[in-house]
Amino acid sequence: MAREDFKFFTTQRVRYSEIDAQGVVFNAHYLTYFDVGHTEYMRAMNYDYASIVKETGVDFHLATATVNYVSPIYFDDEMDICVRVSRIGNSSMTMSFEIYRHGTDDLLATGEKVDVCVILAEHKPVTIPAAYRQALERFEGKTLTGAA
Repeated sequence: MAREDFKFFTTQRVRYSEIDAQGVVFNAHYLTYFDVGHTEYMRAMNYDYASIVKETGVDFHLATATVNYVSPIYFDDEMDICVRVSRIGNSSMTMSFEIYRHGTDDLLATGEKVDVCVILAEHKPVTIPAAYRQALERFEGKTLTGAA
């Protein structure tokens, strides 16, 4: 993938609490960055995710997450967290992430997470609601079924 493959990104600055003794972002924070990116992606969609979860009792559980570290990120660096849905199946979807130095094509990290749609009361997989699928496809401007 490349930066231009992402319709959405959000910018964040590295905080002092996110670096380790080596002076770089501690590895666990990359998943936090992905989560921040995903949350901002939902906000940009104008989809009231929290209300829908309360109404339907349907939410997503993380099944798999991967991070590929490309180049160190340091305290006070500004980074662009690029986010897109790369695949949507019956009950799961894959989100792809790329982190770039702010305003550049300098790739710092990539990653992916697979979320499974579940009924919260039972923690059992269910079909992704049609309204959510349609909102994602409208936002991305394309059909998301299968691999992208």
